[in-house]
Amino acid sequence: MTHIALFHSVYGLRPAVVTAADRLRAAGHEVSTPDLYAGPVARSIDEGFALSDRIGWAAIMRRARDAVRDLPADTVLAGLSMGAVVAGELLAERRDAAGLLLLHGTGGDPHTVRSGLPVQVHVGQADAMFPPTEVAAWRSAMTAAGASVDLFSYPAVAHFFTDPGAPEYDAAAAELAWDRSLRFLGTL
Repeated sequence: MTHIALFHSVYGLRPAVVTAADRLRAAGHEVSTPDLYAGPVARSIDEGFALSDRIGWAAIMRRARDAVRDLPADTVLAGLSMGAVVAGELLAERRDAAGLLLLHGTGGDPHTVRSGLPVQVHVGQADAMFPPTEVAAWRSAMTAAGASVDLFSYPAVAHFFTDPGAPEYDAAAAELAWDRSLRFLGTL
């Protein structure tokens, strides 16, 4: 069993995050889903960015730190889009994390990565928020810093391809991403 902290996207803690956590729990993992917005959920990505801006990055990160404070040191940090950035930023303070699982984005400063850190990333090739060139540069920097990065890029899919409530949902790509994620978590 692996402990996982799964951080939500800019939309907030919506049903897709709860469903993802339930999928991980069904595989035998213990999963926390911190609510970084303390209640509100956005209906659109623009509303999500406005909500995130109103709450502020400092408050979001304070809530994330509070949420993981009592979790085991080797908790896997995982995130969806904005949550990937949150998970990556927490890595600097949680160097014993068993791994980093990022969907729909990247996160983590190469200067804070320990050698051998297992990282798995799932992004769409048509993702305008995390374009392939930026993802490739991030991967190169993380690998150069010693992380063991597995990057899965899904052809012809956009940003939130695993979220059934998002317009860019792709059922086949989502199933493959979750299967790969579960295999990754099973190795930690």
